[in-house]
Amino acid sequence: MLLSEFDYNLPEELIAQMPADKRENSKMMVLDRKNKTISHKHFYDIVDLIDSNSLLVLNNTKVLPARLYGIKEETGAKIEIFLLKQLEGKQWETLIKPSKRVKQGTLIKISDELSVRALSQTEEDGGWIVELIYEGNVLDVLHRNGNIPLPPYIERKMQNDELKKLDFERYQTVYAKDEGSVAAPTAGLHFTEEILKKLKDKGVGIAYVTLNVGLGTFRPVKCENILEHKMHSETFEITQETADVINQAKKEGKKIIAVGTTTVRTLETAYQKYGEIKACHDESKLFIYPPYEFKVIDNLITNFHLPKSTLLMLVSALAGKDFIFEAYKEAIENKYRFFSYGDCMYIA
Repeated sequence: MLLSEFDYNLPEELIAQMPADKRENSKMMVLDRKNKTISHKHFYDIVDLIDSNSLLVLNNTKVLPARLYGIKEETGAKIEIFLLKQLEGKQWETLIKPSKRVKQGTLIKISDELSVRALSQTEEDGGWIVELIYEGNVLDVLHRNGNIPLPPYIERKMQNDELKKLDFERYQTVYAKDEGSVAAPTAGLHFTEEILKKLKDKGVGIAYVTLNVGLGTFRPVKCENILEHKMHSETFEITQETADVINQAKKEGKKIIAVGTTTVRTLETAYQKYGEIKACHDESKLFIYPPYEFKVIDNLITNFHLPKSTLLMLVSALAGKDFIFEAYKEAIENKYRFFSYGDCMYIA
């Protein structure tokens, strides 16, 4: 399986820079795998498409304000720090730009209450282990000093308070609970409280897992033979309540509908490790690509993914590579909006 097989050309104007006017108004492409048909809907139609014999599983992770902008104390050079993962105490794994301006011991001032000291480089390009210097609660400090870590393809040349407020609200699911992610589980951005209520009222089961989205989800695949690609680990948690609900649903023959690729990787990792869905706090390094036999999930709600990405490989494993590429071609022709703030597809 070659990396070049997962490439496609996307017109730049189709990369969504702003969220839809309302979450539920995003366009939704529906892929019927059995009949190999493609239809065009809006996300609010999801209530009609999911029947009561289904369990919807969502990732309730919350995005940290993980992007910090600071000044190198010695020279006044502008430095950007992207927090990836909390390690022990006040130490974090980060990406720093421009990394060449930083050496061991460099102090970067973010504000009067927060500074960052570079400790050691990691193997990742631009990767550093750093120590955050602050008093009090780290989340409170980050909320006052950090920025929502939008992906690099969403450009914010003019960052004003109104735009910052919009991103803080819209680059977060309405059911986000536990802060720990450096990117949103974007398939969930289309849901509203009202849509979740309508699904519950219809008898659709709803369960939550938590996978803290890290670099692993977005790290580019650089080797032409995709089997050589190594995923970064991302922590996940499944509660006893969620494990019971999913196992019962499987026993009853209900359809398990995952919201987002992070939910898929959480559930499939747990099953691979334990032979069932079990309450656990664990790590996923699972790389899903064709052919893969899914053990837990039946259907998937997902956004449109970057060329050559592990996410595109995952959806190709579920729907079939040729069918996915046919759908992407049709999405481009129909001016669907791509990536994090873009439209979505329902693989039924």
